[in-house]
Amino acid sequence: MPPKMKFIEGERVLCYHGPLLYEAKCVKSEVKDKTVRYFIHYNGWNKNWDEWVPEARVLKYNEGSVQKQKELQKAHAGIKKTKTKKDKEKTLLFPGDKTKHKSALLGGNSSGGQSDAGNSGNVGSLPTSSPLAGSSTSTPTEPKRKRAKTDPTVESEEAFQTKIEVHVKVPDDLKLWLVDDWDLMTKQKKLLKLPAKHNIETILEEYIQFKITKSNNKDAVKLVTQGVREYFNTTIGTLLLYKFERPQHTELLEAHPDIPMSSIYGATHLLRLFVKIGGMLAYTSLDEKSIQLLLTHLHDFLRYLQKNVANLFNVSDYISVTPEYLRKVG
Repeated sequence: MPPKMKFIEGERVLCYHGPLLYEAKCVKSEVKDKTVRYFIHYNGWNKNWDEWVPEARVLKYNEGSVQKQKELQKAHAGIKKTKTKKDKEKTLLFPGDKTKHKSALLGGNSSGGQSDAGNSGNVGSLPTSSPLAGSSTSTPTEPKRKRAKTDPTVESEEAFQTKIEVHVKVPDDLKLWLVDDWDLMTKQKKLLKLPAKHNIETILEEYIQFKITKSNNKDAVKLVTQGVREYFNTTIGTLLLYKFERPQHTELLEAHPDIPMSSIYGATHLLRLFVKIGGMLAYTSLDEKSIQLLLTHLHDFLRYLQKNVANLFNVSDYISVTPEYLRKVG
């Protein structure tokens, strides 16, 4: 007999997201591998945050749960206020082991090699180790138990407890361009002409030169732009394309197998990355203060794009497609 669902579709609930509880709605439910899970929409959040969660992370919306939500918020605020002096003295951008944290920023590839555009690498992946692994509560004579098979599409509560929420603020005029981009792609069935006249490599290099003349922290600027480049090359094939663009991307990979996609795509696809990158950074090992410093750099880069919007974003960069291409899209 299948397990009984504790929550029904459309029900108002509270759901753990990190160490806090948030008001949410149960959109749908299912049983997978004998485990009950729910598809959750967080009220007031973008649908990009919708996700499948195990039943343990969902609470009934009642007076007791709301009280628990308030207590967690109060406790979380207290933790932030009591950070030690030692924590404050940590290196802000990449604390601790430089290789480890640079790897986290660059999506988990510490070898420095170029990630394939069609491979998501470690971006957005969940921590593989459980806080319960190797617990001192077990004794040497206790028989080892086989771990239950976990569903990679369902995030554990432990993983959420250690995750920092990251929100990248895209300027309003750049948001408007993303809306135009969506309309041109999905409604007007147009494609951006590629390789781009002003590719991402050029944009990042020009930004570095612009910052070097005004900032003494050029090493941090170079490191952040390198991280942006790696994130883009890692996610372009999996997160940053409309379905309409996929045949074009396949053709580009075949025509340019040894060239990074950041040398082919331009500003519009780079801007799409900034809509997604907050969710990716939530899974890095950077602490909250490091994340805030990183966001300062990312927001500065977005302002740079905003100032150069007339040169980087143009409707004339879009082209009509052939009937043959439309058949490939299906």
